[in-house]
Amino acid sequence: MPVVAVSLRAPMQTDARALHELAVASGNLDANSRYAYLLVCSHFAKTSVVAESDGSVVGFVSGYRLPEDSETLFVWQIAVEREHRGQGIAMAMLSALVEQQLRRGLRFIEATVSPGNAASRRLFDGLARHFSAESTETSGYGTALFLPQVHDPEPLIRIGPFAAAFSRNGQL
Repeated sequence: MPVVAVSLRAPMQTDARALHELAVASGNLDANSRYAYLLVCSHFAKTSVVAESDGSVVGFVSGYRLPEDSETLFVWQIAVEREHRGQGIAMAMLSALVEQQLRRGLRFIEATVSPGNAASRRLFDGLARHFSAESTETSGYGTALFLPQVHDPEPLIRIGPFAAAFSRNGQL
């Protein structure tokens, strides 16, 4: 599979449709309404990132700072277009977002990842290693919270603390 060049940037409102389509096509994300992705691209644009190749959005990471803990970024969803998977795009987006947020006082990231989502688990393990940060897992959200829908549990992964001195001078 040839490696393609991607550029990373903050999402814009006009990206909402592409984010929705990527989530639907991912096969493993809970796809939200297009309106929810419009909010990601406007209200949470400073805590999210898109990967673009040849003028098309090929991946995104959506996240937000926890209202009760502004030093923690919750990573909500990560998607990469099927044709672009396996090229390190998810790690590039997530690493760039962490580095950007370090300049804004980030100390931890959190995400929920179902036990069967091996790719996301590898991604977050790799991120912790990349930043030499501790990774812990707690119960998060159990299956009973999703009833009557059948849904796997969503354990909570917490990575950090990140050392602000680790931040590079790169920008999104």
